[in-house]
Amino acid sequence: MTSPWMKLGAVLVVLGVLGCGASHANDEAVYAEAARTDPRRYPYVIGVADVVRISVWKDPSLSTDAIVRPDGTITMPLVGELRAAGRTAAELQQEATPRLAVFVKDAVVTVSVVEVNSYHFTVAGAVENPGLFNARAYVTVSEALALAGGPSRYASTGDIVIVRTLKTGAKLRIPIDYDAILAGRAPQQDIVIVSGDAVRVP
Repeated sequence: MTSPWMKLGAVLVVLGVLGCGASHANDEAVYAEAARTDPRRYPYVIGVADVVRISVWKDPSLSTDAIVRPDGTITMPLVGELRAAGRTAAELQQEATPRLAVFVKDAVVTVSVVEVNSYHFTVAGAVENPGLFNARAYVTVSEALALAGGPSRYASTGDIVIVRTLKTGAKLRIPIDYDAILAGRAPQQDIVIVSGDAVRVP
């Protein structure tokens, strides 16, 4: 399954090739693509340190809550190691069910994410409380700034930048006019923060 972040990254790479002097139209294309690939519209993708609950119907001894290890795996009774990071709960369930069926006839397995710990981002610069933040659910630019106590009185809030690292290692800079968001002139710029993003407030 192609991640929405990979789709957005592909578009941003193409736009990034146009150079630092990208036009306003190109910026708008980035915001539009971010809205189209908003992760809140898709099943959650499990990450390292998340807690996954595997339940086996009528057999609580095989049910478990497992923390996703740094190598992206969890351990399930009888089955052993399963790769969890980078998968949805449904995808993990699809692998766990037939593997458990080798040991348990007519096994009914359900998988859910009970604790999100892998979603994190930084807010740096002219904010009241800069630092690394974790959230249990996706947040937008304005919500991320609120978690950091909001911009300081000396912040240049019309020149905020989100720095996003793609899987290729390329760094992308997404311009954000926070004043325009607050004024209701640019709601499309209040995009969802991706895990690993850095919000920089000059």
